[in-house]
Amino acid sequence: MSVLEFSDVSVAHAIELAVAPVFLLSGIGAILVVLTNRLGRTIDRARVLEERLAHVSPQLLATLRADLGVLSQRAKLISRAITFCTVTALLICMVIAILFLSAFARFDASLFVALLFIAAMLAFFLGLLWFLREIYLATVNLRIGPR
Repeated sequence: MSVLEFSDVSVAHAIELAVAPVFLLSGIGAILVVLTNRLGRTIDRARVLEERLAHVSPQLLATLRADLGVLSQRAKLISRAITFCTVTALLICMVIAILFLSAFARFDASLFVALLFIAAMLAFFLGLLWFLREIYLATVNLRIGPR
């Protein structure tokens, strides 16, 4: 087998190995879109309530401040979830890059790739956990109808 043929086979094999992490990146990207949309909606809602603070009766002032406190907590939780999910995406990108490097440089990167993948799944788990906490906080404080 010539060097060119070996190189073509290595690249093809590296692409085969990278397909699953690339699909995982797509899923993480979709979750990041959901998270950033939730963060945007939370921030928008907080801005609306802050504008109402100056024109509200003293009876409603405490309610608005409590609502703003909850929105602040939610924004922090979403921000942490975004951070963890972004770290996940970065770790998966490193997995893909190392898979390609190992194919070209012909070294065994399986342990390093496995450790990076475990770290990525741990970060993803934490991101989803923070997301779940934010959803819980949002639903616990949900009020429908007049106040």
